Amino acid sequence: MTTTRFAPSPTGWIHIGNLRAALFNYAIARQNGGTFILRIDDTDGERSKPEYVEGLKEDLRWLGFTWDRVEHQSARMENYVAAKQKLIDMGRLYECFETPTELDLKRKKQLNMGKPPVYDRAALALSEDEKNTLRAERGSHWRFKLDHKRIEWTDGIIGDISIDAASVSDPVLFKNDGQILYTLASVVDDTEMGITDVVRGSDHVTNTATQIQMIEALGGTVPTFAHHSLLTGPQGEALSKRLGTLALRDLRKQGIAPQAILSLMARLGSSEPVELRANIDEVVAHFDLSKFGSAPTKFDAADLVPLTARHLATLGSGDVADVLTSAGVPGDLADPFWLLVRDNINSLDEVAEWWALMRDGATPLVEDEDREFVAQAFAMLPPLPYTSDTWGTWTAAVKEATGRKGKTLFMPLRKAVTGRARGPEMADVMPLLQKAPTLDNA
Repeated sequence: MTTTRFAPSPTGWIHIGNLRAALFNYAIARQNGGTFILRIDDTDGERSKPEYVEGLKEDLRWLGFTWDRVEHQSARMENYVAAKQKLIDMGRLYECFETPTELDLKRKKQLNMGKPPVYDRAALALSEDEKNTLRAERGSHWRFKLDHKRIEWTDGIIGDISIDAASVSDPVLFKNDGQILYTLASVVDDTEMGITDVVRGSDHVTNTATQIQMIEALGGTVPTFAHHSLLTGPQGEALSKRLGTLALRDLRKQGIAPQAILSLMARLGSSEPVELRANIDEVVAHFDLSKFGSAPTKFDAADLVPLTARHLATLGSGDVADVLTSAGVPGDLADPFWLLVRDNINSLDEVAEWWALMRDGATPLVEDEDREFVAQAFAMLPPLPYTSDTWGTWTAAVKEATGRKGKTLFMPLRKAVTGRARGPEMADVMPLLQKAPTLDNA
């Protein structure tokens, strides 16, 4: 059975970069009738917060995600300790004693000599007495001993990959304070949970190489790996510095529709055009991992605005009934009002503004040279209630009386009635006005 996972760290709110991995893994599982696991990487007890766990679940549900089970790495510590002992017994995990400063000096020295900054395995040459002395003085960390051979796999996006293990430092699996690092926890979980497919960012390629050896050492089956491109900003700049402003909950507060986010992220970086989908099930049905490339992918949050607008234009008044009710739109006007504004808004937050315009009238937008003309036109307005014929009848009379026509006739009147230079057809606006336009606030 196909089994995938999304393994966020609950140390902050889920952002657009996290979502990419979540969506890809979710789509693969659902397309194959498999299992999708939400695995909380909470081994860092100090930085992991319960509110972030609940927040990421809330954000994923908002997008339409479901999961078959939730796993917490903090509840699996015994499994990682058991794996540690197994690797020690196999001679694949060894204790090291260098401080961060000492390691940094070693790296700089190697770079100055034109060598790759790879750990020199000096700890393997220490005697037991030396180890005991160093352990008492400074503590220790543990590294996985790589077999110095080529590590090869066929990546689901990048293609054939081959990495010389000798060019990579033996990865640290346990820190000086005993904290279990992601590298080991992920391998143990993937192995014991039967993960068959892993999609993640291309910055994990080297991690994947070392994890393949670890999986094999622990007797597991190596999953199918795929590494998607990293997102950049609109100008190709690093997106990592802006991710704090691209949390899903912030996009939601800005009125961005979940359908817009899903539709964009399911195609961004692929050879196929972005197509608006109605829900996550439609996104999954049309998802194709083979269409994605490895080149850095530009992401612009501004692209979510027109997608949101397009989505809103597909909805009926019943789909947004709670929004209309909250804005104060009377039930008998809900349908005509929504049909009027849905093509003229970028988010549901604008609904209340449009209803306030209909209910209370707008602040007239009048140019000095049009003030006398608008005053004359308003004096010719028939009394409420207006109909769909009011605009045509009124403007025809104003044209006859003033001689104005075309844009010089219609634009000043639109701006005076609605306070806006753009918007729906005025013939449709007039019947919804609950208050006759005046120049009182102009």
